[in-house]
Amino acid sequence: MELLVTWLLALLASLVVTAWVVRMGGSEPGRVSDTDFSGPQKFHERAVPRIGGLGIAAGLWLAAGALWLQSPKGLGTPALLLLACGLPAFLAGLAEDVTKQVSPAQRLFFTALSAGLAIFVLGNGITRTDLPGLDALIVYAPFAAVLTVFAVAGVANSINLIDGFNGLASTCVAIMLLGLAAVAWRVGDPLVLSLAVAGVGAVLGFLFWNFPRGLVFLGDGGAYFLGFYLAELALLLLARNPSVSPLFPLMLVIYPIFETVFSMYRRKVLKGRPIGQPDAAHLHSLIFRRFMRSDFANLDADERTLRNSMTSPFLWLLSVMSVLPAVAFWDSSGWLLAGVVLFACSYLALYWRIVRFRGPRWLVFPSQPR
Repeated sequence: MELLVTWLLALLASLVVTAWVVRMGGSEPGRVSDTDFSGPQKFHERAVPRIGGLGIAAGLWLAAGALWLQSPKGLGTPALLLLACGLPAFLAGLAEDVTKQVSPAQRLFFTALSAGLAIFVLGNGITRTDLPGLDALIVYAPFAAVLTVFAVAGVANSINLIDGFNGLASTCVAIMLLGLAAVAWRVGDPLVLSLAVAGVGAVLGFLFWNFPRGLVFLGDGGAYFLGFYLAELALLLLARNPSVSPLFPLMLVIYPIFETVFSMYRRKVLKGRPIGQPDAAHLHSLIFRRFMRSDFANLDADERTLRNSMTSPFLWLLSVMSVLPAVAFWDSSGWLLAGVVLFACSYLALYWRIVRFRGPRWLVFPSQPR
């Protein structure tokens, strides 16, 4: 019953606050909406508010407050401390959403600051990896701290990178949080279980307005904050439960992480461009261009928005393909490492098949009759 209440509070708060964001975007589009339609990763058809992270943050804060009222010295205090640590990452992303003047380096800095605060406040730094060489180095506290900050900032940045279509990043995070909740329930960790369930509720409240109609965007604030939240919950699970393999979080988030690593390789090595330069060659962008753009010029704005949204389920499936084995083999580093390698090979095979116009024809969205 307590889990249900936590989930409902997060969902309702997120639903209401996001509704307010949508309404504010309609009355003051110039201040909070994305009116730039020209970028390589811009696929929306009308001005849309991009501060949807406010609703998710509100849902999580309300749920954490409820946990504190139920158990101030048990679940409530670490829940509130975790959200407080995430404020630099969230506010930096939110500032970019509103002002468009916060650079990627600055956002990463504040996300790293949030990760550093979490190490200091919650003591959830990485202490084991089950990888040869790293475990010998991680016994040194400075190295462990740097590795933890790098991992958390990397996950947050990767969630922001896949935030390209309605419902894509947010639903992938919800799927990963469900995986975390399943393992937390398996090992009997009420804190991680409650916070993961609250995260799912907050995301669903946002998704009601985001998918498939695209009335609000997650924005950098929402993406960075969700990535931070997901990474920190995974680290809390490891710190509190020695039976969980340290490779479980990697398998859980391997889709956005591998997307990021491959994008860096593709830009720098294959194209000779800066690794931070945006492009339209991500896997989700290719799926949209190859499978969803049939007869695109003849469609109205609503139908184009639908095509945008229908890209996301392809990537949800990819996320499920990493979360299911992560949950199945949560305590086996050998199987999890094999899963990471298999996922990477499958991703590359799929990417090169699509980029060479060899994707399955039956996946192409049908043209509209004239």
